[in-house]
Amino acid sequence: MKDLQKPVANLGKFQDAYVTADGQDRASVPLSRPETLWFNTGTLCNIECSNCYILSSPANDALVYLTEAEVRSYLDQIAARAWPVREIGFTGGEPFMNPEMTAMARTALERGFEVLILTNAMRPMMRKTVRAGLLALREAFGDKLTLRISVDHHSADLHDKERGTGSFAKTLEGMEWLRENGFRMAVAGRTVWGESEAEARAGYAALFEQHGFAIDAQDPGQTVLFPEMDERVEVPEITSACWGILDKSPDSVMCASSRMVVKRKGAETPAVLACTLLPYAPEFELGTTLAEAETPVQLNHPHCAKFCVLGGASCSA
Repeated sequence: MKDLQKPVANLGKFQDAYVTADGQDRASVPLSRPETLWFNTGTLCNIECSNCYILSSPANDALVYLTEAEVRSYLDQIAARAWPVREIGFTGGEPFMNPEMTAMARTALERGFEVLILTNAMRPMMRKTVRAGLLALREAFGDKLTLRISVDHHSADLHDKERGTGSFAKTLEGMEWLRENGFRMAVAGRTVWGESEAEARAGYAALFEQHGFAIDAQDPGQTVLFPEMDERVEVPEITSACWGILDKSPDSVMCASSRMVVKRKGAETPAVLACTLLPYAPEFELGTTLAEAETPVQLNHPHCAKFCVLGGASCSA
């Protein structure tokens, strides 16, 4: 398994949760509009990508499988806290490695939530029992269920460069099965290939047209393009003054609207994290309950600046 330690970068920065390196007040984000609760179903994956931000692989079980009972407990807490959540997201690892994935999705759908599952659409999803479970969910809940497929590039060569030889063809096979059976799909790609966003979206549009996928390549909610999250890159710290300078509201940042539940290997209970992108950063672990997770988030990490505040990213559908 790859080293889980963060690389050395931005020396002197991001040391104090409340004060930047030059002595200014660090920006924070309150949980002002909780719309999405994410569940990391476990870091095990059927493949090992070259630049996976969460270091998923067939060997990494740093985050272990969540259970349907644990998911149900947090859905109960949503109701008890009166969070206005509309969407439950499942990510990994590869969520369909978790034997309770379809049961967890059903529980969330039965509560009236929209459900988003992030998947590579490869063999774990294509197992006979998983396909049967998905068909039953589609029959019962229709477009309340969306599967977001990881397609790192619209060409086979660059996708396979990240995910391994033959991955592109296997993912397309899974997507074609989803298309044939009427599932709602979205795609997640990357913007690290030396092409403009317009060029990337044009490439995805051609791919979707070729295969008859009902996915809008121009809609950022249906075709989500993520930048590389390289902690070795120097980035500015975000101060409280930056909101006015950037003409940006804290409400627009991802941690204003979402939290993620994980279960660490050896832990008795799951934990709630401030950010889907920082599963291994202890300072972003807020507690074990949603009540504890209502605390504001201090933007004390390079990803907060590069990916969220300056990049404007969102993981939601």
